Amino acid sequence: MASANRSLNRYFDINGWFFVAPAALLIGVFMVYPILYSLWMSFQTGKGMMTQFGGLANIRRLFDDPMFMLALYNTMIFFIVQVPVMLTLALFLASLLDNPNLKFRGLIRTAIFLPCVSSLVGYAVLFKSMFVQDGLINSTLLALHITSQPIPWMTDPFWARVLIIIAITWRWTGYNMIFFLAALQNIDKSIYEASRIDGVPSWGRFFYLTVPMLKPVILFTTVTSTIGTLQLFDEVRNIMTSDAGSAAGPSNSALTLSVYIYNLTFKFVPSFGYAATVSYVIVLAVALLAVIQFYALREKD
Repeated sequence: MASANRSLNRYFDINGWFFVAPAALLIGVFMVYPILYSLWMSFQTGKGMMTQFGGLANIRRLFDDPMFMLALYNTMIFFIVQVPVMLTLALFLASLLDNPNLKFRGLIRTAIFLPCVSSLVGYAVLFKSMFVQDGLINSTLLALHITSQPIPWMTDPFWARVLIIIAITWRWTGYNMIFFLAALQNIDKSIYEASRIDGVPSWGRFFYLTVPMLKPVILFTTVTSTIGTLQLFDEVRNIMTSDAGSAAGPSNSALTLSVYIYNLTFKFVPSFGYAATVSYVIVLAVALLAVIQFYALREKD
């Protein structure tokens, strides 16, 4: 009997490996190997295929590279400004849609969520047409006498950064709103009824009841939004690309770390080792900020 059980266990173990092997192979080829190879490349110096082992030379180069510092500065600006604005707006919209008396809730929810599932190319073309010098946004602002002259969204460094923040917020607010809305709809409404009977004002119910119960969702959306912002590439590449081929906006005001990695790898004479080093700056930044956010929002015992 024991021998039969061992044979049966060995049979299931072998079959389990057959099931796991394809997924393990794909993960190894497309995830583990690129990570290890890029780590090895980060210690290589040189251009194109003419590389050699340089030790920590690429790390020292980071601190002497003004373009890297500018890309890091721009990326941190987008992160510091855009993530809190987007998550606050997503929570606000979710709170509005959680009202059962709101009319056209399904239509409003779909309209807000639509940008994050739309084609990036179509989204970028529409966005650029709206924010050009004589586009819909400037025409509306002038007609309402909010501004006296068109805003140079595409040509001024400050407004170029504002445009990228608007683009990311517009595209991904609906994605985060869905998570907040699902969490709000799962909160027991009797808790609010009890607090209302106790005389707790609406702002008190929101800050002392709703927000603490949303902490897991706030942590999830904060971490995912941080990762997306630090890896920001698509919006900059598709919206800020000019006729001259620049994808970093005026005076490189929209240059991010991901765009800089792209430039180092494909646009100029390839510097694969240095590009790999810059990519690990993103990895370390994401890990550090994720740990900080986790401990800041963790549940107390």
